[in-house]
Amino acid sequence: MEYGFAFFPGQGAQAPGMGKDLFESSAAARAVFEEASEGAGRDVAKLCFDSEKDVLSRTENSQIAIFTHSMAALAALREAGVSFKAAAGFSLGEYTALAAAGVVSLADGIKIVSMRGRLMQQAADSIDGGMAAIMGLDDEKIEQACNAVTCGIVRPVNYNCPGQLVIAGERGALEQAMENCKAAGARRAVPLAVSGAFHTPLMAEAAKELRAFVADFTFHAPTMDIYSNLDGKKLSLTDLPAHLEQHMVSPVRWKTLVANGMAAGLTTACEVGPGKTLTGFAGKISKELVCKPVADMAGVQDAAE
Repeated sequence: MEYGFAFFPGQGAQAPGMGKDLFESSAAARAVFEEASEGAGRDVAKLCFDSEKDVLSRTENSQIAIFTHSMAALAALREAGVSFKAAAGFSLGEYTALAAAGVVSLADGIKIVSMRGRLMQQAADSIDGGMAAIMGLDDEKIEQACNAVTCGIVRPVNYNCPGQLVIAGERGALEQAMENCKAAGARRAVPLAVSGAFHTPLMAEAAKELRAFVADFTFHAPTMDIYSNLDGKKLSLTDLPAHLEQHMVSPVRWKTLVANGMAAGLTTACEVGPGKTLTGFAGKISKELVCKPVADMAGVQDAAE
């Protein structure tokens, strides 16, 4: 069975017990967990299976857990004979897409994602920031609501699907932008359970350090197309360290990415990893995009049929 897209979820998809079914049922998935633990210098399976929600939700933990789970699910899918024409990932998921396409090895992907998670956690701990989902308001009006804030940094950061855009920034600026959105007619403005202002200029120092870290790694030509959520286009590997630096401080343009993929004929997808968030987005972006969630062995078997 061949699908158009492999969609890889981002931070927020984590849940206690994630990946245990894959670990117990698939030799290929189990090997991914074992290699991840070796590369990270910690028991990633234990982190995924046994951690309480608050521990697993810390950025330094959730990113490596989601990356590992997604790669394990991909290994199980490939073991079952499933293949993909292209890969794309939401924020953190773009790193999974790089590993899935062979640009980085699994071992190197673990090291890079572990460093990314630590750097972003440090940035989140040093700044009083947050994120909020704005529902039922046009993107342009949300952008205007953020631009009108003068008390600090706040930006639109996740262009998820029609009727939903996430903003992020310093606490006071974020609260003002939420009020502006409500005044402009937003149906809801919902604070998210994260402490960081991700994909904003507040991540600049962390992004700079990540670029320096990844500069020493070896990158390979991709085995399939990768669509980047930085601009929604096929990823060029001309300068991947610079790309990843910019990626950390720039919005996730998921709607644009999906539209570009569909224009190229990619009308089927699997959400490879924990949760069903991207599957939900797909249904709101286009009824012509068929997306299946693959979080466990039942999902793997369904996708392979």
